[in-house]
Amino acid sequence: MSRSPLLRRPGRLAAAALAAGVALSSLLVAGPAAAAPTDPPGTFSEQNLGATVVSPFAAYRIPALSYLGNGVVVAAWDGRPNNAADSPNPNSIVMRRSTDGGATWGAQRTILAGNLDTANNGAGKFGYSDPSFVYDAETGKLFLFSVYSKNAGYASSTFGNDDANRNIISAQVSESSDGGLSWGAPRLITSIVKPGSSTTNPEPGDVRSMFASSGEGIQLRYGPYAGRLIQQFAGDVRQADGTNAIQAYSVYSDDHGATWIKGANVGTRMDENKTVELSDGRVMLNSRSNNAADNARKVAISTDGGASYGPVTLDTALTDPANNAAIARLFPDAPAGSADAKKLIFTNANNPDSRQNVSARVSCDDGATWGVPRTIRSGFSAYSTVTRLESGQIGVLYESSYSNGIMFAKFSDSWLNSCTPPPAPSTTTVAGVSISGTRTDTSRDLAANPYTAGQSVSYSFTVRNINAGTVTVTPTAGNFAPLTAPGTGNCRYLSLAPGASYVCTTPAHTVTAEEVAQGYFVPDTTWAISGAASGTDKVLGYPVALKSGIQAPAGSLAGVSITGSRDDAARNVVSDPYSAGETVSYRFDVSNTGPATAAVVPTSGNFSPFVPPGTGNCRYSALPAGAGYNCTTPRYTVTAVDVARGYFVPDTAWNVSGASSAAGRVLGEAVRLK
Repeated sequence: MSRSPLLRRPGRLAAAALAAGVALSSLLVAGPAAAAPTDPPGTFSEQNLGATVVSPFAAYRIPALSYLGNGVVVAAWDGRPNNAADSPNPNSIVMRRSTDGGATWGAQRTILAGNLDTANNGAGKFGYSDPSFVYDAETGKLFLFSVYSKNAGYASSTFGNDDANRNIISAQVSESSDGGLSWGAPRLITSIVKPGSSTTNPEPGDVRSMFASSGEGIQLRYGPYAGRLIQQFAGDVRQADGTNAIQAYSVYSDDHGATWIKGANVGTRMDENKTVELSDGRVMLNSRSNNAADNARKVAISTDGGASYGPVTLDTALTDPANNAAIARLFPDAPAGSADAKKLIFTNANNPDSRQNVSARVSCDDGATWGVPRTIRSGFSAYSTVTRLESGQIGVLYESSYSNGIMFAKFSDSWLNSCTPPPAPSTTTVAGVSISGTRTDTSRDLAANPYTAGQSVSYSFTVRNINAGTVTVTPTAGNFAPLTAPGTGNCRYLSLAPGASYVCTTPAHTVTAEEVAQGYFVPDTTWAISGAASGTDKVLGYPVALKSGIQAPAGSLAGVSITGSRDDAARNVVSDPYSAGETVSYRFDVSNTGPATAAVVPTSGNFSPFVPPGTGNCRYSALPAGAGYNCTTPRYTVTAVDVARGYFVPDTAWNVSGASSAAGRVLGEAVRLK
């Protein structure tokens, strides 16, 4: 439910430039195109289920999607008359149905019809908004939750739960026993999901206004609550101090939808929220934040099947512009505790400032970490909902416009990027200013579309002043353009306040033939700080891979994590730089996070000793599951070329075999030599 106009904030760089009058451009330098959704690997297709807006509707919004097995997919959304407004606009719920896994769709039909009541000047109008499906796989029943509004919507509803009061927003659930072909009469559940009967003297816990989060609810598969149906709500709840707070809560049923129970309220400044069952039977709540400045998703965990939740935390890995998103099990039928049971899929508008770039990403550890997203639509795109279809296929229903864009995207599991999280930005502190950089076109598929000489790689720098006074930040050299002053798009900041930060998204690196041959380039820049603090230093970023098969700055092969670091870190390379012919001691930390014993064998690299056979190599013939080891014998011999450029890049290759096998090249963080 979009209760207010879409929040649009200037990008951080643009806002900073306006504040300080810095000669910066907020436009991204044109770089190589990111992977299109139809690019390999895997398969991707999509179609617009709401391309034609039919009378009496003026716009379509708010998607819901569910898979019922045997190829049956149901999709629903709001049909909104007059305009695209939320309730109390007399909206209807419309639906389309597929019997072949979403390849073709039946005609659109209205399953819950609103009433304009033009005969009485709207005095008796009512509407249904914000659909959400919950499918009971044990009984084959399909439930549809939505708002039921009369005169009041979310913003204007009063306390109380008398459905006859036209100034109270209500909630309904409808039921289908034939896969959405027919629907029973709406059943009002306002008294359950909106506690508190008094309109004038609310008590703590009374709910002024609420709505079911659109998209799809879940059914639990594991443990003592197996079979439970859960639908998420957000409500404006009276607090003990007399204020109100927007909180999330589950509404659940243990008798296949005959009765519904409201769970405990959780958090503050919550909003549309979804749940997913984790591999051990716990339930994770993932919520839109009502505070747009959070730019991330709120998360809480339940150990009692959604009846209550623990503390709310902010998952900053899931960038979000305050928008409805979706989370689901990637393999809902996987056995409890299995590796597949830990795999989740998340879809949202992956942008901190505006609704665009609907993307999908994977977690392989119950949502603890998230892999690199893959873009479904790069332009405007808003609400999304995701569900598992037949084996090997995923369906996403999302908004590509606020009028006639209800897009159904279908893709294979292999289309998704892996669950390996992107590396954290490499950060260097220069005179009390932290500077970190990262490649910004991370959705590019390097297997299908490697970089070639002459192409450019888009890059961004995040700069934060941690001094007590104002500073000027000036990049003075580097292998990016634009970067240095003067000129449009440079990354200079003339007056950066204490604690303030900015993001410079204009730089691009032009790939050389030498870099194509080695498979990567190293971001290499120099920055000068003046003002409250002063200093100049080199800033090296993580190596940026230009083709597939390279992992930087750390590797994960067949469940084995491999990271490296300089082992003589106490040496001050500024006062005691390395010279050609000297050796740098290095260590590798190897951890088996897989389910079975693994053999770990380094096969090549710029270290010695390192490769078997021989004393001091970094091989481990039988590394048990959950175990790890440290290899501290490797040495790197510095060359004259290394000394001239001031660093070297640890470049190694490894084979892992056991329950599964993999081979790959692992780059370490560039090691400074002076």
